[in-house]
Amino acid sequence: MRYGGGNRSRLLLIILIVSSLFLITLDLRGVQVLDGLRSGSQTVLSPFQKVGNTVASPFKNFLSDVTHLGRTRNQLEQLRAENFNLRTKLINRKNADAQLKQYKSILDLAGTADYKILSAKVISQGSSQSFSQTLTIDAGSNSGIRRNMTVICDSGLAGVVKEVYPNSSLILLASDPSFRIGVRIAGSQQIGILSGQGSRRALLQLIDNQTTLQEGDVLLARGSLQNRPFVPGVPVGSVVSVDNSAGAVTQSATVKFYTNFSALGVVAVVVGAPKTDPRDALVPAKPRPTPIPTITVLVTPSPSPTATK
Repeated sequence: MRYGGGNRSRLLLIILIVSSLFLITLDLRGVQVLDGLRSGSQTVLSPFQKVGNTVASPFKNFLSDVTHLGRTRNQLEQLRAENFNLRTKLINRKNADAQLKQYKSILDLAGTADYKILSAKVISQGSSQSFSQTLTIDAGSNSGIRRNMTVICDSGLAGVVKEVYPNSSLILLASDPSFRIGVRIAGSQQIGILSGQGSRRALLQLIDNQTTLQEGDVLLARGSLQNRPFVPGVPVGSVVSVDNSAGAVTQSATVKFYTNFSALGVVAVVVGAPKTDPRDALVPAKPRPTPIPTITVLVTPSPSPTATK
């Protein structure tokens, strides 16, 4: 029995070898039988391949979407970072342009009055020790700044030096309620005391009750003894309303400062007073009214009708 089983195995192996050699020979000679077999097998397997592709397609698409989503998120983050950098540069450029414009106006004002100034940048606003309206600049005693020096900006008076440190100074703004300055009306010798009210509005009290105040009157710094704390001629503000209360001991008015204290980026400390009082040299020029355009209408008369005979 064992012998018979071994013969069958050898016979089967010989048949497989011969069949393989036969098929290889036919394939080398280009016989179409094998092509038919291949085509038939492809036809049989094709539905299974389509089903496999249909089943696997969602998984392939999901993996592809996940990959693209990661790339898209990275691109969005890069775009956001670039946008942030561009916006930061734009803001810095606008701030630099605004400070340059303020600095040019300060130079024009100081040059007209012959003030000797030291320009400085505002590095912070407000005081950490009180509720006073102050700002801190990036120049101090090492630059020659001393207490009770006048501080000006592009539009006029900003305040006075309150405290001085080696590389910084604390400026008390003219808007602070504790601020006081002697002023005079431009074009006359009438004087008064101006007091800060915590905003761009200030209270003016005239020394002489007989003085006539009008809306639009310009106020200039009267100047202090030895020019400390205030040098003469600095524009302060203009009268916006007058209080003509009957029986008042002194005449008062509301004044609007020329300075926008919340927009100060550059200021200048007057370290040297002028040799002579500039008087009204720094009175701001009144804006010219916008001319109203005139329209000329030409009317052509219609020809008179002629009677028909």
